[in-house]
Amino acid sequence: MDIKKRIRIGDLLMENQLITEQQLEVALAEQKKTRRKLGKTLIDLGYIQESALLDLLSRQLGIDYLNLKQFPIDQLVLQKLPEIHARRFRAIALSEQNGIIQVGMADPSDIFAYDEIQKALKQPIKVAAISEEDLFHHLDAGYRKTEQIDNLAEVLDDELSETDFDLQTLTQTTSSTEAPVVKLLQAIFEDAVTMKASDIHIEPDHGALRIRQRIDGILQEQIIEESRIASALTSRLKLMAGLNISEKRLPQDGRFNIKVKNKNIDVRLSTMPMVHGESVVMRLLDHSQGLLNFDKLGLPESIATAFRSLIQKPHGLILVTGPTGSGKTTTLYTALNEINQASTKIITVEDPVEYQLPRINQVQVHEKIGLTFPTVLRTALRQDPDVILIGEMRDKETVNIGLRAAMTGHLVFSTLHTNNAISTVSRLLDMEAEGFVVASSLEAVLAQRLIRRLCTECQTPHILSEQDKVIIGKIHGHLPDNANFQQQQGCSQCNHTGYRGRIGVYELLIMTPTLLNCLQQNDNPAFVEQARQQTGFKSLSQSALDLAMQGITTLEEVMRIASDIEVINDTSLDITVD
Repeated sequence: MDIKKRIRIGDLLMENQLITEQQLEVALAEQKKTRRKLGKTLIDLGYIQESALLDLLSRQLGIDYLNLKQFPIDQLVLQKLPEIHARRFRAIALSEQNGIIQVGMADPSDIFAYDEIQKALKQPIKVAAISEEDLFHHLDAGYRKTEQIDNLAEVLDDELSETDFDLQTLTQTTSSTEAPVVKLLQAIFEDAVTMKASDIHIEPDHGALRIRQRIDGILQEQIIEESRIASALTSRLKLMAGLNISEKRLPQDGRFNIKVKNKNIDVRLSTMPMVHGESVVMRLLDHSQGLLNFDKLGLPESIATAFRSLIQKPHGLILVTGPTGSGKTTTLYTALNEINQASTKIITVEDPVEYQLPRINQVQVHEKIGLTFPTVLRTALRQDPDVILIGEMRDKETVNIGLRAAMTGHLVFSTLHTNNAISTVSRLLDMEAEGFVVASSLEAVLAQRLIRRLCTECQTPHILSEQDKVIIGKIHGHLPDNANFQQQQGCSQCNHTGYRGRIGVYELLIMTPTLLNCLQQNDNPAFVEQARQQTGFKSLSQSALDLAMQGITTLEEVMRIASDIEVINDTSLDITVD
């Protein structure tokens, strides 16, 4: 194979009848304006598919055409090619054998890039053709900041000598962007944004510092041996959040905004004193994505239609339930965004305020100065609102004020921590709400969870075991013959987890006259039974199983949220097939 032979891409494509002479002329004219490669110009104009161009070039040059989505990249080899060269020449070091490094190139006909890459690697190279889209995905994942975080942590640890440590000076030099602590924080945030992490955990341990990121709901860990840097990191973060850096005995909460990779990130920070220092957890909210609408939220069409109708009601209480991090606030703000108009007065009472919307009056609860949920709610009701959002019903006083506000002509939204929609009513009654008040106020309960999506690049068919069939029978009652169960495998596209992104699972309970009658009679068993039999009602487990049967998620993920069923070992259960 001679990569250095000159190839005229335009002539080559015409010879193989992949483009016409007229298309080539248009592309050449466009190339003069944009100064981009001719191949890229032809692809952007839609005259040829990238895969067809790369396939032709690879055959002409006698090189491989690789699908990076399935290719096992050696991370140690990848790091041999500096990131600046990889991005400039659109190339990636893939593997090494017998002293020869295989390099993937988006444009394998670029002779200049070939020479520069070989100089940078100082070893013989073997070129393969790769997709540019796949390349940039692997560059973002491959050149993560983990190594930079380790290196910066080392530098910072060297500066923090045991006998000469001026924490006050270090934490107040906010203007010095060259300070290792600032660079380390920047690297941590950039890595988290690249990996689409929702939370960052900084946890000091004996002789080490753990940095964990929650990606698609699962924590991934990096351990840094330099433990003394934890105090400097925590102090800088507390300073950014406006907290008291000298107070290390009590928990503190704060927030700040940062710009990372052209994204505006709102950071909610919580500190807690631990045995080896202060633990810091940061929730990252990406405001650059904007608010969702119901179409993008992922609600099933039947639930979206019913929920849209519910939020147009003039009064009543609508609850969204689920554990922390299940997307409750996002759902409620999507609802507010839908009904936000000049003729509607909306007041929110939150702790903290997560999103900021125009025209909506938002109040941040501040317990220390007496600005509690009940206090703000009483005042809010005197502000002539049409709609009230209560961030969370945490105590019986807040519950009762919210219920009575719904009874007196206000539409009230709030959240509650319950396992499912049906148990929400029992939770309200446990918080000393009276049955007739709940019956007069509650309109609907939307329970939700977030489960992981399968990576579409590496998922494989899942052969059901007898135990799987029992589980499906418990949830669904029967096994449809068109079910398409898949399982995770892991590839470079999903960071070898088998999952990529998350999707919502929902359960909507609408209060019908039958259910209201059960409440008024304080007949909870009858309420539960009637709720399960409600027309169109589908439990969280059933909704999750529907996604698994479509090959969107796995049975493993279904079982993770299937709290309302018992997994049994009896495999004798008959399973009928549609």
